[in-house]
Amino acid sequence: MSAKAEARSHGAPAAAATPLRPAGAVVLGSDYRALGVVRSLGRRGVPVHVIVDRDDRLAAHSRYVQDKSEWPKSDDERLEHLYAIARRAGDPLALFPSADETAALVSRNHETLLRLYALTTPPWDVFRWAYDKRLTHELGERAGVTCPKTIYPRDRADLEQADLEFPVVIKPATKPKFNRLVAAKAWRVEDHDELMRRYDEASGLADPTTLMIQEVIPGGSGANLAYAALAESGQVLHHIVARRTRQYPPDFGRASTFVESIDDPGIGEPARRVLEACRFTGLIEVEFKVDERSGRPVLLDMNPRVWGWHTLGRRAGVDFPWLQWLRLRGEETPGTQPVTGVRWLRITTDMPTAVKEIIRGRQPFWAYVSSLFRPHERAIFARDDPVPGLAEVPELARMLVTRLAAGEGV
Repeated sequence: MSAKAEARSHGAPAAAATPLRPAGAVVLGSDYRALGVVRSLGRRGVPVHVIVDRDDRLAAHSRYVQDKSEWPKSDDERLEHLYAIARRAGDPLALFPSADETAALVSRNHETLLRLYALTTPPWDVFRWAYDKRLTHELGERAGVTCPKTIYPRDRADLEQADLEFPVVIKPATKPKFNRLVAAKAWRVEDHDELMRRYDEASGLADPTTLMIQEVIPGGSGANLAYAALAESGQVLHHIVARRTRQYPPDFGRASTFVESIDDPGIGEPARRVLEACRFTGLIEVEFKVDERSGRPVLLDMNPRVWGWHTLGRRAGVDFPWLQWLRLRGEETPGTQPVTGVRWLRITTDMPTAVKEIIRGRQPFWAYVSSLFRPHERAIFARDDPVPGLAEVPELARMLVTRLAAGEGV
């Protein structure tokens, strides 16, 4: 019996007549993004079940986790696992994915899962605009937002004929599987010969039809900005603007390592236009880079789920998972005005990033040291929940060994 048929055969209603009012939450994933959700809800007495995914198990160590289970490997098994959790719970649960892949699974099965869960992920016809970078740029251009110059070669021969200005980057439009290319987020290339070599290498790691060749937007570390929001049908309910001052890897930033909340430097208006254009509902981070040539923000990515630094919002007065929980419950959310100058730091990934930048002469040593001693929200350690902080270094070491052994990159 298929997973969907099993869901129907175990008492799921034919349709959700009214939104489910959750009494607990299931967090898909166990990384530091998931840990932030666990703490946001658990501190307020919400029972949380964590589904441990891959080799990143930080959230599973939290004292606020009431139950946990392992994430199966295939999509059918994963859906069956979600159905089984919902059946056992009795009361409705909210579903919080913490990664692109799990959020995409929920989105593609939105209609079925909506019968069993209160969902924080929009259906696929909305979600896909943020998930696929090709569609993100199409959406941005339709909304009148500046996007990087990008080509989408059909194959190697097509790329050979492309007229490009170097440097450029190679990046995948989607990232369904973690590997060296996804770990780096993008590969910078300086000339045509290097481009063809890197394209051949990338084609062995991702579907060649999903590879994008994109201009490099010039700008220093202060040029990476983000607009994070809780939206409903494209209308922003709560938001915060941040500078992603340091990131890992340093040039293209798969993950932020040091972030500061700031006044809106002109990215709020284009971000809202993009969210309105796709009528997005849920939590989302919209990333920009200010082009030093023009001073204009350029749309790079959209992350349609909790993002790495979302816990900065708690200290800045915009606790995003909790606000979304209240919306799911049909309760009124408090008015929020984000506090500027709030900092967020993940020291274990920030330090190696900063060392590289100092060696390159792009980060003054004393400026880095002073940033460590300013008040900030810690990404992992919390006094009321210390075990994840104590487990972080051993967990990172184990994950590093596992991924290197698998040839996946870090």
